[in-house]
Amino acid sequence: MIAQATLDARTRPTTWPGARRALAVAGFGTTLGLALGACAADPLATAPRAPSRAAGPSLDVTPSAADNVVLRWSGALLAAVRTVKPGPPIVARAIGVTHTAMYDAWAAYDAVALATQSGGALRRPAAERTDANKQRAVSYAAYRALVDLFPTQRAAFDALMADLGYAPLTGMPDLADAAGVGTAAADAVLAVRHHDGSSQLGDLHAGAYSDYTNYAPVNTPDQVVDPTHWQPLRVSNGAGGWVVQRFIAPQWGLVVPFALTTGKQFRPPPPGTTSQHGAYVQQVEDMLHTSAGLTDQQKVVAEYWADGPNSELPPGHWCLFAAWVSHRDRHTIDDDARMFFALGNAVMDAGIAAWDAKRAYDAARPITAIHYWKAGKPIRAWGGPGLGTVQMLGDSWIPYQPLTVVTPAFPEYVSGHSAFSAAAATVLANFAGSDTFGASATFAPGWSRVEPGLTPARPVTLAWPTFTAAADEAGLSRRYGGIHFAEGDLAGRTLGRQVGAQVWSRAAGYWTGASGSARNLAASAVARGRDAGASR
Repeated sequence: MIAQATLDARTRPTTWPGARRALAVAGFGTTLGLALGACAADPLATAPRAPSRAAGPSLDVTPSAADNVVLRWSGALLAAVRTVKPGPPIVARAIGVTHTAMYDAWAAYDAVALATQSGGALRRPAAERTDANKQRAVSYAAYRALVDLFPTQRAAFDALMADLGYAPLTGMPDLADAAGVGTAAADAVLAVRHHDGSSQLGDLHAGAYSDYTNYAPVNTPDQVVDPTHWQPLRVSNGAGGWVVQRFIAPQWGLVVPFALTTGKQFRPPPPGTTSQHGAYVQQVEDMLHTSAGLTDQQKVVAEYWADGPNSELPPGHWCLFAAWVSHRDRHTIDDDARMFFALGNAVMDAGIAAWDAKRAYDAARPITAIHYWKAGKPIRAWGGPGLGTVQMLGDSWIPYQPLTVVTPAFPEYVSGHSAFSAAAATVLANFAGSDTFGASATFAPGWSRVEPGLTPARPVTLAWPTFTAAADEAGLSRRYGGIHFAEGDLAGRTLGRQVGAQVWSRAAGYWTGASGSARNLAASAVARGRDAGASR
């Protein structure tokens, strides 16, 4: 911790002069921060996102009638995410809950697999273990879970049910029918997840997914009391006014995980930016060096990974990769029920673990650090859309991000992108039996939405020979984008790999029939999820 006397002497408002300059040059008016304005008002919401941009034919995984129902319901889930725009850990939990419900329904029609909530209690006779029953059970489970998680999107889920030839159940589920089995499986998962510490129902604090831990930032938009801590920014609401960011889901480290003992099981050591003056300033210098030297390739990397190619956020992005793997390896419904079950819980637990670290260390984002340490000092860095590298004062620096995004509304350490991606890559490599991936995406000249029509100057192809390479690039993208320091990225990767390995072991135990009885998630949530103070 830096001496308080020094901090008091250097407190200063953060009023975004550099961002306003860049906006004025680019002709963006007062749209800065529109996205984060939404975050400030609603913890469920993240940034409004740009229209989707085709990322190249090699990643065309739009669900079709030829796909199995796991892929089709995954597509429906991601469509709901794009419409509702929940925050990253909330998206990850939705993926985990939905695919666990689908897996538990599928498990009833497998000879050895155990459901997470009922073990083998719902298992059906061998004669009933047909693909038709599996599809029916999985669909009713998915429908039940998704309507619970995204109630405003019921019409879309009804439409998919109708397209599949099913009608939503009314009344009590009949366990002699696959529809009843699927519904009962989902109900059991939802019953425990409604009390997992996420506050989905607003039962721990008024408002869905709202904070019940009384988080309060150390800094304000106008004063940096301690530059090692996260600073909420004052951002435009897009209508001539300004709103202040609020930390999205600061309680999330208390959510009951799938495989981890607690959200803090793998909590990394503190970042240098919270305790070592020299290390902090060096990371500021490293960030400025990266900003000043951005290439078109690096800019494409920053943008492609920002929130998924079609705005489904990092957890959803890896669901697209999983769908690509399903097509590559010609998966059956049995394969995808298991793969997406493991993947969904990997990103869910990664979100819990990453948000535990974010809350525990409350670390400053690069924008706060650079504005603070370089205030009034000349620097060279990316100057804004179309401006290239320019000389400016440090308090005018902006990250390479869309001017309606700037910086996410939660602390820096660790990188969620890195944790989500490393956990997902670990699970996918284990399921595929190899780290080999082989996907790629090509971007046409001018594809950028940060520098539309200008970047890239020539076609750029991103290729990922392995799942690990894709995950590493996802983490690196946040450094190129000015969102994370190197330490936050690398610690996030390590955390994600640890989470992924533990989730893989537990998930595989369920489908091989080797897992012990399911944990009582509701009891765990009551025992520790509500006691925020004792867990910190």
